[in-house]
Amino acid sequence: MTAPAEQLLAFDREHLWHPYTSMTGPAPVRLVTGAAGSRITLDGVGDVVDGMASWWSAIHGYRHPALDEAAHRQLDRMSHVMFGGLTHDPAIALARRLVDLAPGELDRVFLADSGSVSIEVAMKMALQYQRGSGRPQRSRFLTVRGGYHGDTFDCMSVCDPTGGMHSMWSGLLPQQVFGERPPPLGGDVDAWAEGFRALAARHRDELAGLIVEPLLQGAGGMHPYPAECLSIFREVADEHGLVLIFDEIATGFGRTGTFFAADAAGVAPDVMCVGKALTGGYLSLAATLCTADVARGVSASDSGVLMHGPTFMGNPLACAIATASLDLLTERDWTADVRRINAGLQALHGIDCADVRVLGAVGVVQLDHDVDVPAAAEAALARGVWLRPFRDLIYTMPPYVCTDEDIATICAGIAAAAEAA
Repeated sequence: MTAPAEQLLAFDREHLWHPYTSMTGPAPVRLVTGAAGSRITLDGVGDVVDGMASWWSAIHGYRHPALDEAAHRQLDRMSHVMFGGLTHDPAIALARRLVDLAPGELDRVFLADSGSVSIEVAMKMALQYQRGSGRPQRSRFLTVRGGYHGDTFDCMSVCDPTGGMHSMWSGLLPQQVFGERPPPLGGDVDAWAEGFRALAARHRDELAGLIVEPLLQGAGGMHPYPAECLSIFREVADEHGLVLIFDEIATGFGRTGTFFAADAAGVAPDVMCVGKALTGGYLSLAATLCTADVARGVSASDSGVLMHGPTFMGNPLACAIATASLDLLTERDWTADVRRINAGLQALHGIDCADVRVLGAVGVVQLDHDVDVPAAAEAALARGVWLRPFRDLIYTMPPYVCTDEDIATICAGIAAAAEAA
């Protein structure tokens, strides 16, 4: 390690908070000096395959020429302008693209500045819709255990209340209604559905919306579940007048094998949130899409407007890159990429562990104990892979541009991490 690198890391340890870490006893970090394609460059290590796609966002890899060009072109025009009272081509182009791609009749678009904000906006939409429909007492949300929807307060309230990352806040958060986690693939959907329907019926008069991650629960435990459950969510929402919200922040843009996870069941929600891969990992941007019916309900509420407006809403630079990312994704055979990655990740089934789950371009190894994260990460790095395990899980959501060799390297890194953890 060079002297400047040591100085940078020393300052980092003393002053910079990292996600889910202590400031007084910080976890070790690696210094990144560059990134290209499927690889990131670590000081003192060199190039390694990024098995995380920067927390699932860099689906095209790093420094993609088309996205770089879109960024430079937009920078030459303007990087930012407020969205209050103004509009611009990049936001309009992105909204048009999202409306064309979205399932059902999701044709109203709110451009948010992060995934958590898009969920907050979705929940506000549901609450204001119920108020505009003359049902202000409907102020709670129905969801399922095992979910994760973000780290801001309303988002935390619909995350798993006991097994999730936010249990310490339980006494301060709005109290929502939690059904059982959907069954695993091949599990008894009918038995689960019976209990879920009964729960919804008991609470119907107090529920504003139903919010779930379709097909795959992400940071709450990486649990895939049968597509039939999405139809049940739709039926329950329709029966009880709930706004159905699909959180596609992690699952959208091909990750689970269909463009949106909702497509696996041919189900369209009333509100859908997207983020992470929206800009290909270049900038923070998310979107909340809703139907015209939801938009009318919001407008009929007390305020007459949707009560949210971030400073960086509709950032032109992020919007331009997002449109280029969507063009890049739809112009290439992304389905072949995901199928190829899925085939390579089947090698994970050879690892001795508690469970292995593979869905689309997602591979998960579950241990029978919590992971020793530093030990597991170092073992993976020794095999040329960057991984970031959590709880009892070692997983990958790699860039779609990974080669077969890259995926084999990732699988070997996961195996080494599991043995070291």
